[in-house]
This record gives sequence, C-alpha cells and structure tokens, in this order.
Amino acid sequence: MLPDCLSAEGERRCRRLLAGATARLRARPAAAAVLVPLCSVRGVPALLYTLRSSRLAGRHKGDVSFPGGKCDPADRDVVHTALRETREEVGLVVPEEHVWGVLRPVHDQQKATVVPVLAGVGPLDPQSLRPNPDEVDEVFALPLAHLLQEQNQGYTHFCHGGHFRYTLPVFLHGPHRIWGLTAVITEFTLQLLAPGIYQPCLASPELPRG
Repeated sequence: MLPDCLSAEGERRCRRLLAGATARLRARPAAAAVLVPLCSVRGVPALLYTLRSSRLAGRHKGDVSFPGGKCDPADRDVVHTALRETREEVGLVVPEEHVWGVLRPVHDQQKATVVPVLAGVGPLDPQSLRPNPDEVDEVFALPLAHLLQEQNQGYTHFCHGGHFRYTLPVFLHGPHRIWGLTAVITEFTLQLLAPGIYQPCLASPELPRG
C-alpha cells in the first residue's frame, strides 16, 4: 500500500532522512540542479515533469526532465538554482520552506554533477502552468501509483565496444518515456517516498563517470 507521503508525518520523515545529505551537499559546487516537485493532482500524489523543447541545442532536446538547469554564479546554493530554474522554465514559484531536502547527486557522461532537490508543492493543475516555450514543450504529472506499478517499469542495458557497462531504469506507459538521469532521480525519489514498495535497479543507478 502506498504510504501517505503528502501527510505532515510523511513530510517530517522525508525531511529527517534527507537532513544529513542536505547539510553536506547544499552549498557544495555543482554543475546543475533540478527540482523534483511532489504534488497532488486531483488529490493523487504525483511527480511533475517537463518535456524539453525540441528546439533546444544539444543531445537532450525533446527528453523528459525535471525543471532545472545550470548553476549560476549568483545562485546562493543548489536549492536556489533549482527554485530559480523552476520559476523560469514553468512559471511555478516554490517557497524555499517547501523544500524537503537534497537527494543523492547524479553524474552525467561528462562527469558533471547534477543535484536533485525535493520539494512539496501542494495541489497543482499542470495545465494551469505557463512553461517557457523556448525551453519546455510540455508539463505533465505522473501519479506515484503509476510509477510504482511493475508493468510501467523497465531497465535499459548500455554497452560500449561490445561490452556491458551499466543498467539504468526506465519508466513507461505515461505520455512520454522517462529515462536517463531523470529516471535515476525518479528511482531515488520512489525509494525515499515508498520504502519497501519500490524495488530499485540492480546495477548502480548512476551514469558512468568516465
């Protein structure tokens, strides 16, 4: 049974579990930060995602991601980066006190560190948001119950030079496929919100560092 992660007790539990990592990682330099928005859509707990604009440059255009982006020298810390980028990308203003904490950082293929920041953003209608069309094509939410169903979970095995290197989770059967770093961060989030229910990827849920 899915725990009531949107309750005050669920929030306190998550904040307590994240407190150590948050204190250690919040002010540490990073390349980028993303916000993992935990919301309620018509009373159902869900995570909010964006579909990156197909007009963006780079290999990740058109991919599903959490709102976020590169750390700016003017940002106080990764939490400030995640909140600023979320406001700029999707027009969602999240007060800092709604941030629950920092999840485990992930690393892309260029070894850049990306820090996920979990926040409870409350009741939300994704269709009411006004994303920046230069950066985001679509905003959508997926219920936690959908993400936790085994038939919606998969894994991708990556090889290099004919040799197996690593395995990453994939989440299927929503409006868009969730893969790459966004799937890894989703996995971290499900492990925190639904302990004992979500069975994580057997291989290291992190892109290789070299």
